[in-house]
Amino acid sequence: MGLRLRGLRKDAGFTGRALADAIGWHFTRISKIENAVQAPSDLDIRVWCAACGAEDQVTDLIAQARTIQSMYMEFRHRTRSGMKQLMLSAQPLYEQTTRFRIYEHNAIPGILQTPDYVRAMLEFWFRFLDIQNDIDDAVSARMARATVLYQSSKTFAIVLEEAALYTRFGGTDTMTSQLDRLLTAASLPNVSLGIVPRTVDREVIGTAGFWIFDDKLVKLETPTASIEVSQPQEIALYVRMFETLRKPAVYGHGARDLIVNALDAM
Repeated sequence: MGLRLRGLRKDAGFTGRALADAIGWHFTRISKIENAVQAPSDLDIRVWCAACGAEDQVTDLIAQARTIQSMYMEFRHRTRSGMKQLMLSAQPLYEQTTRFRIYEHNAIPGILQTPDYVRAMLEFWFRFLDIQNDIDDAVSARMARATVLYQSSKTFAIVLEEAALYTRFGGTDTMTSQLDRLLTAASLPNVSLGIVPRTVDREVIGTAGFWIFDDKLVKLETPTASIEVSQPQEIALYVRMFETLRKPAVYGHGARDLIVNALDAM
């Protein structure tokens, strides 16, 4: 953020002191913002851009500033009282979103998971993060969140790597039920389920799963944090990546055949 604002200042021909004089700030405030000692407010960004003749940059810069403030949210902090609240915190976003684009490379995405699959996945994270175990409530909250799948006003474009069909959580019975669930979900009229075969030639493979909510937000997770991206330029890159990742996927009967093959392998 500091580097981008400094670039705007220099492009406009201002020294730090000259820009401070132009907008009525103390000159040290310019230095603090450019060197990341002080975060700019939305108003600071608007004033800065206006003085530099860069009003067209305001929206993107404000989005970047908000992303910097909120993109990295520690799980440990958000799960102090268990996983339930973490699951419920996303419910408003799910309700507000009309277009979901989801890519997962090694597991079934949450919105398609069965209760047993959810339980098998979460058991490890309670131990790993050393947090209060509220697994029954957390599973219920996750399943409640997934009910948006049945709202006809919403669409879901989901791309899975074939490997995700074989990543085992909870044993054979759990996996069999989960794959049956995939077959059912794929038949919904508002769901487009693509699966990328393991043997297909391709340009790239995703290094992490990610979700795109309309064109407003991207979310992805690391072992210890949830990252939220709201900067328009960054979201556009994720959209491009999603379109690239989905090119080699098969749909309809092709996707169904891959799921049935995974079921047979169980």
